Amino acid sequence: MFLNALEKQNPALIDAAVRFWRNGDIQPDCYVIDVDQVLENARLLQEYAEKLGLSLYLMSKQFGRNPLLCRLLLETGYQGIVAVDFKEARQLWRHGLPVAHIGHLVQTPANMIDEAISQRPKVITVYSVEKAQEISTAALRQNHRQSLLLKVQENGDVIYPGQEAGFLLAELPITINKINKMAGVEIIGVTHFPCMLFNEQQKSTEATPNLATLARAKNLLEQHGIEVRQMNAASATCMETLPKLAAAGVTHTEPGHALTGTQPANQDASGPEKIAMLYLSEISHSQDNTSFCYGGGYYRRGHLQNALVLDGQWQRCRVLPIDSDSIDYTLPLAGIWPVSRPVIMCFRTQIFVTRSDVALISGIQRGNPHLLGVFDSLGNDLARSHHE
Repeated sequence: MFLNALEKQNPALIDAAVRFWRNGDIQPDCYVIDVDQVLENARLLQEYAEKLGLSLYLMSKQFGRNPLLCRLLLETGYQGIVAVDFKEARQLWRHGLPVAHIGHLVQTPANMIDEAISQRPKVITVYSVEKAQEISTAALRQNHRQSLLLKVQENGDVIYPGQEAGFLLAELPITINKINKMAGVEIIGVTHFPCMLFNEQQKSTEATPNLATLARAKNLLEQHGIEVRQMNAASATCMETLPKLAAAGVTHTEPGHALTGTQPANQDASGPEKIAMLYLSEISHSQDNTSFCYGGGYYRRGHLQNALVLDGQWQRCRVLPIDSDSIDYTLPLAGIWPVSRPVIMCFRTQIFVTRSDVALISGIQRGNPHLLGVFDSLGNDLARSHHE
């Protein structure tokens, strides 16, 4: 999906990945991240957001909840990190990182609410009155009043399977009335997902119906006397969408793929955010006119199509169709390629749902690459784990 953009925008990342692979510092099934380019992408986003009056929460799941990269990104001015599920929050807290937003795609379980509130997130998203009550009760135990966002939805909105949730707009008045009676919480805004999606035909990232639903929900809250301090619109946040979000009245959004330049709008290498991540593998074996490289990093929504194999020089080959019902122990490549040659791919991923390693490299753009560390797909330092 992004192989052309990688070759055009960041060929030095390919060279650095192969160098550390040759040295034995990184193994196949590894996402290799150009830290300096990620930070440059983050700086572009942050500066533009500030001009537009938008606040940014950092999304970390797509690069494996990596604590070192999160820490470096926070130094560029982000308001905190968004944890899309409670396990991500737990991992980030473990590293002393500030989780600003929790509860959006996955609600906070009952037995973690006390811990969540003790971490003082800026907002917790709820989509049931019962969860709001649990949060209120726990907050009162801590003499705290927790700010809430209400996740909303309307018939006809874009809702992904496994993410069916949200208060219907018709339910909002009674929901607001019930939650307003809870002493330990305060409704301060609304959120929805996905609010922007890339349109393949138009080759641009456009608003979904969800954004209009979000605006209507904001108006409903205001009609009930609530000062809406956050209108949070997530999905496909990038330089292209920031002005569209600001024009729609959004106050907060959560860049993820734009940090690594792997937002869909950058497939043609036209985005100001440049590719900062690739997938490194190695030819394992061949069978029946097909070569197989080590897998573990396949993401079924990643639009993986092509690979580069270093055989004398870089040569492009097709990645054959992958059966999503099976475990991706290996990935099939068209043709016969020599065993143990490096393979480079670049596609949309969510590292936290893979088994991959993550290598962070700095200094690539200065011609002096330095390996900062190798982590697992959930952000644990593999060197430290090995020594423990």
